[in-house]
Amino acid sequence: MDASGAIDEMIEGRVEPGVYQWRAPTAPGAGVAATGWAEKAEKAGWRAFHLDGHRARDRESFLRLSAGVFDLPDWFGGNWDALEDCLRDLSWAPADRGYLVVYEAWAELAEADQGAFRTALGVLTGAVRHWRDTGTPMTVLLSSMGVEVAGVPRLA
Repeated sequence: MDASGAIDEMIEGRVEPGVYQWRAPTAPGAGVAATGWAEKAEKAGWRAFHLDGHRARDRESFLRLSAGVFDLPDWFGGNWDALEDCLRDLSWAPADRGYLVVYEAWAELAEADQGAFRTALGVLTGAVRHWRDTGTPMTVLLSSMGVEVAGVPRLA
């Protein structure tokens, strides 16, 4: 299955919600955002979030990035527990069919702060589990370009 087909399968519910590695189809010099995945997901009723991790190289910068991308409420405490609570709520970000998070350049955090990356991955995985059996499941795609995360299955 190619990367575009993988998004179609996920949007149509033929792929179980989860955290996956995803080799996004990108044009030279263009990032994942240029692939049209968010527009495709949103057209199908999914709420799309793009975590562009190019500058998230530690805990604080990842939490700031998340606060902006997920438009977290004022009560967000700026720590892992608060992020986990927010991602299990999302009442301010309703979705008709589900939530799709694409985390681009996750390797920046993984290389600079392995502990923070593992914690971030754990928080995202927990959110996926929380939403799995609801009417609005969540899937997280770790956009990869040759680098892989041990234990995370590949979608495309």
